[in-house]
Amino acid sequence: MRRGRFIAFEGGEGTGKSTQAHMLADALGRRGIDAVLTREPGGTPGAEAIRSLLLEPPGEGWGAPAEALLFAAARADHVTRMIGPALEQGQWVVCDRFVDSSRAYQGGAGGVGDEAVRTLHAIGSGGLRPDLTLLIEVPPEVAAERLSRRDAGRTDAIGGRDADYHAKVAQSFRTFADDDSAAFWTVDGNAPAEQVHARVLDALAPFLDEVSP
Repeated sequence: MRRGRFIAFEGGEGTGKSTQAHMLADALGRRGIDAVLTREPGGTPGAEAIRSLLLEPPGEGWGAPAEALLFAAARADHVTRMIGPALEQGQWVVCDRFVDSSRAYQGGAGGVGDEAVRTLHAIGSGGLRPDLTLLIEVPPEVAAERLSRRDAGRTDAIGGRDADYHAKVAQSFRTFADDDSAAFWTVDGNAPAEQVHARVLDALAPFLDEVSP
């Protein structure tokens, strides 16, 4: 059995990652491709429990090192119990965020450092990487307007951080894509969702050609 493909969507808050992940999973299903849609943190009962701790933290919340450890723990369970088995069974996995979010948020903006995040990922998840990471980018003002509509003044502990933090996140993602163009495909998300979806399908054309009848 051919191993499935692993596709991750990355980007800052309000870029449209979740929308595009759902649209891609639906499009794959219409093509007869068995696809699993998942998210990080989350995807398994254990990882979803950690998600609640991260996004609605108890007490004073978590510092960046503790966040990095919690994300790595959630990801380890996600990879072991869901992503890895699905890929081995020939399913495609479409994931809303993966390790590059930890690299950008905790490693970059949080100051933990890229090497530390990569080490945690190697320990917990065997260093698993997506076959392709789709980085969705929009101007900051567009992201802010989308978040205002989506959240109606209520956001989670990470999404609600200040503009400087999120600018550092965006710069980290841009650096990753520039430094590893073979692993990343940058998609302009400043367009109607269907147009962005068409750009996503263009990026995936080589993989889709592999499974064409």
